[in-house]
Amino acid sequence: MNSSNHTLPLHRLPLKSSPALDLLSGVKVLDLTTSIAGPYAGQLLADLGATVVKVERPGSGDDCRAWGPPFLDGASLWFLSVNRGKRSVTLDYSQPEGYEALMALVVTADVILLNLVPRVQKKLRVDSSSLHAVNPGLIHLSLTGFGLTGPRADLPCYDLIAEGYSGVMDLTGEAQGAPQKVGTPAADLLSGGDAALAVLAALYRRSNTQQGCAIDISMVETMARFMSPRLLPYLGSGQLPRRSGGTDSVIAIYQVFETADGPITLGLGNDGIWQRFWLALGEPAIAEDPAFKDNPSRRALRDEIVQRINSILSTKPRSHWLELLAAARVPSGPIYRLDELAEDTMLLDSGFIYSSKGADGPIPQVGLGIRFDGRAEGTTLPPPKLGADTELVLREWAGLDTDKLEQLRSQKII
Repeated sequence: MNSSNHTLPLHRLPLKSSPALDLLSGVKVLDLTTSIAGPYAGQLLADLGATVVKVERPGSGDDCRAWGPPFLDGASLWFLSVNRGKRSVTLDYSQPEGYEALMALVVTADVILLNLVPRVQKKLRVDSSSLHAVNPGLIHLSLTGFGLTGPRADLPCYDLIAEGYSGVMDLTGEAQGAPQKVGTPAADLLSGGDAALAVLAALYRRSNTQQGCAIDISMVETMARFMSPRLLPYLGSGQLPRRSGGTDSVIAIYQVFETADGPITLGLGNDGIWQRFWLALGEPAIAEDPAFKDNPSRRALRDEIVQRINSILSTKPRSHWLELLAAARVPSGPIYRLDELAEDTMLLDSGFIYSSKGADGPIPQVGLGIRFDGRAEGTTLPPPKLGADTELVLREWAGLDTDKLEQLRSQKII
């Protein structure tokens, strides 16, 4: 679908253009990753003010550029979601002269991001040992499915595979239904967040010691750590949780309930909230009933309580209950579809969901959601066209002249 269609949700978004954050000003990042996890890490660093150069294959670029439909003005919207704030350089560093040009970039870089398995890193001579010989202070980050060591190290991996290994799919879905993937690439985004966090920690140490770092992030381990609140209780109790449609929380009442016209979420996480909930519903006797005095008691009677709540909430529409429960300070909320999320007034007014100017028209953006002194990410660089900055970066970072650039271009290395 093309952006000329003015019925797109994109065209209802506020246009935002603001200076970039400067927390990582001066930090140079080479992003050699593809797909989602690594590029997301690069985008997070760009959002914080780093100069991020995306190094891509000539001709095709990042795999994710082809992931669609949907496309916006010929660009994959998945690609657009994780690549703002970057410059794009095309460079075939599997060729000797391309590798030489890459090393000229590595010498000036602070950070390099890779999602190549160890066998390929060594083959292409971009492993940490090779690059630290060129730049000892380099932060070298590998983000792979299974990490750099062990019998699975060289196996390929995607978000789906990591989610399956982690146990999250086994616990997601209805009790009698099939295992389900999380509805967003959770392993990709969580491991990408880990990567950005790790880079920040390594940069902090380097500021004191001048010491580089080799960082090894496994998508499977990141996703398994995400499962800690479910894995640790099993390890300590031997009780194996099963799929339940989200109705088996350690909190007695912490699940979805149907109203007269749509579902809501409800979390009665402590005794005070429990009492406020029943007082708001006009049931003070339940609020004070000693049979429900604490969470263990309520868990023992969960089925009875759930049935009672269902019978009440099903009598009136969602908006009624959300207004009533908000006034009583009871944690509750709607279950948004994405179109409803995109129209949430608070998210729009805060500048979290917005559009920015791209070469072919406006581009939808989902913000960083983190503010520093009241400011979030800037939007000065939209997701880059393939190779748009090749000449600029190779001139400024690698010092290549016109003749050298023409030679590399004629050899299809750039």
